[in-house]
Amino acid sequence: MKTMTELAVAIDVRNVSQTYHDGRSALKALDGVSLSVAEGEFVCLLGASGCGKTTLLNLIVGLYHLKSGTIDVGGRRVALMFQEPALFPWLTVERNIDLAMRFRGIAKDHRAERIAELLTLVHLEGFGDRRPHELSGGMRQRVALARALAQEADVLLMDEPFGALDAMTRDVLHDEFERIWRTTGLTVLFVTHNVREAVRLGDRVLLLSSRPGRVVAEFPVDIERPRRIDDASVSVLAGEITDRLREEVRRHGH
Repeated sequence: MKTMTELAVAIDVRNVSQTYHDGRSALKALDGVSLSVAEGEFVCLLGASGCGKTTLLNLIVGLYHLKSGTIDVGGRRVALMFQEPALFPWLTVERNIDLAMRFRGIAKDHRAERIAELLTLVHLEGFGDRRPHELSGGMRQRVALARALAQEADVLLMDEPFGALDAMTRDVLHDEFERIWRTTGLTVLFVTHNVREAVRLGDRVLLLSSRPGRVVAEFPVDIERPRRIDDASVSVLAGEITDRLREEVRRHGH
């Protein structure tokens, strides 16, 4: 088995800065951010609100124009999953997933089989003909995950995808998503405000400073999988990271 240093780099961010202008003032969101994520690695990104986490994901996926620095994904396909499922309410589960595949140009005769595979993967067999309002919050987020996977991406960026869910549903989805990550070999960059969630899921946790965002600390998560969010070892590392996060918040007066 290859070590992290032997794996190819799937996301390479070098000296990225980003400033927003509203015509009268400028707001620097990111300041010289550099990080890398290896193929198949699960990296969590933590930081106070407004530190530029979402901006960084939008830059990596190409939704924002990069003005300073470099981002290299080596030609890999990148998908972005948001906090809200953002499903089309008038479409069934199957058709929401199908739409992502149509945009990729996948032939119609291949789509139905792939949709069935994805629904099985996210444990939603039998729900393909339902519409979003007929599903629970956790089920809608599973559909959003299936839609992201339908893009056949190599890299999945996740922007607080479980943040709006109750604790029990979130815990179940942690288990489910870890299973899917292991099955697919995806590279994941996962943004969260929840320190325990980051330690529960990540191979590494990167901490951004308060605005403007900079990578100020890295925490390897050397805890055997599978993990539980209430494991003592998870709690200890989460406490260490929380202390460091508090230092950053106090330093910047947020």
